[in-house]
Amino acid sequence: MDYQVVVIGSGPGGYVAAIRCSQLGLKTAIIEKYETLGGTCLNVGCIPSKALLDSSEHYHNAEHTFKTHGIDINKPKVNLKQMISRKADVVKQNTDGIDYLMKKNKIDVFHGMGSFIDKHTIQIDGKEQKQITAEKIIIATGSKPANLPFIELDKERVITSTEALELKEVPKHMIVIGGGVIGMELGSVYGRLGAKVSVVEYLDGIIPSMDTTMGKELQKSLKGLGFNFYLGHKVTSVERKGKNVSVKAENKKGEVAEIKGDYCLVSIGRRPYTDKLGLDKAGVNMDDRGRIEVDGHLRTNVENIYAIGDVVKGAMLAHKAEEEGVFVAETIMGQKPHINYNLIPGVVYTWPEVASVGYTEEQLKEQGKKYKTGKFPYKALGRARASMDTDGLVKILADKETDEILGVHIVGARAADMIAAGVTAMEYRASAEDISRMSHAHPTYMEAFKEAALAATDNRPIHM
Repeated sequence: MDYQVVVIGSGPGGYVAAIRCSQLGLKTAIIEKYETLGGTCLNVGCIPSKALLDSSEHYHNAEHTFKTHGIDINKPKVNLKQMISRKADVVKQNTDGIDYLMKKNKIDVFHGMGSFIDKHTIQIDGKEQKQITAEKIIIATGSKPANLPFIELDKERVITSTEALELKEVPKHMIVIGGGVIGMELGSVYGRLGAKVSVVEYLDGIIPSMDTTMGKELQKSLKGLGFNFYLGHKVTSVERKGKNVSVKAENKKGEVAEIKGDYCLVSIGRRPYTDKLGLDKAGVNMDDRGRIEVDGHLRTNVENIYAIGDVVKGAMLAHKAEEEGVFVAETIMGQKPHINYNLIPGVVYTWPEVASVGYTEEQLKEQGKKYKTGKFPYKALGRARASMDTDGLVKILADKETDEILGVHIVGARAADMIAAGVTAMEYRASAEDISRMSHAHPTYMEAFKEAALAATDNRPIHM
């Protein structure tokens, strides 16, 4: 065999798996179909979208809050070309970092389309054709944007998240199909820059995978940006005529709304990407949703082949894929790693941010679990008043009898960073009272976490 481990795909799951395999002494190679490493996350996902979110937030503050802070400037102008250029530079810094890590860990990198010849042999079709063999193979090919069968993605006016990161102009009216994480983040980018944004969502609330309270709070904030929402609406047609796009959507009463704009972002989720991988030649099974079937060790039905990240069941999150990459590497070496999937946090990088870990209130109700709730609003925080970030709240769900924390849900400034405290607490099975008796620095946003814990313990928040 040429290698002990070959990883197909260099996104967060793939490159982390390769690094951990190398750290454990395994001769490792990685295959990437594109010219740059990093997968969707680093190239057209997590990193570039956050770069644009930060740029657009700076612009929004310059236009709306600087004056209140005592900063007088001329009316700011959007230089979208520079924003996109800065975003590209951020992406390059990150992808160059992955190149460095591959060299540092002595991992061989092959650029080209990898596909199975058999369960131990991979064909690489790039600038040159090559075959390599491996004892173990890890599939980490990620996902692609999903679409509805009747929507024609021209990638100019009817676009996916990939094209939304490269627009040459700020839309006058962006129609977003799908009220999930991607739609809300990219809608926020252009909403802050002056676009009118209309969101069409089939379900009755936005970010539906999260606790309902989070969606309601975020919706309030986004309405403040000028967002319009068509909730409980099923899209029936999308038509482009010249520079205009018309979307028709039907509500539960059968009433049809026609929404007209100049761009339509289709963000209804993502699908596992296994195209041209040749799984049939290796004998690897897939389920009815196009995901690769794996067991509790992330091993496929073919004993030497593993799969991680977006191509297997579970949340499509970069950090989930990373954990699985480490898990598989250590499993291959005979170690006994563990992942608690319930404690993998989810984040929406709007402003305010939304972050969540553990069970939602809806899930606890479905389970018939007896629980108690503690909430604390940002508007009662001295730190939030000082920064003018008063939208949002912290919500803690705890077992009614044992007081163990079952879920932490935050919508507000710096929620993405704060949720790590919730993960830590729950990994150590802390009670709400444990958190309430810990000293939290003043003034900080994290005081809301303590106050919510006090509210959950016996309804005794200090500052509300």
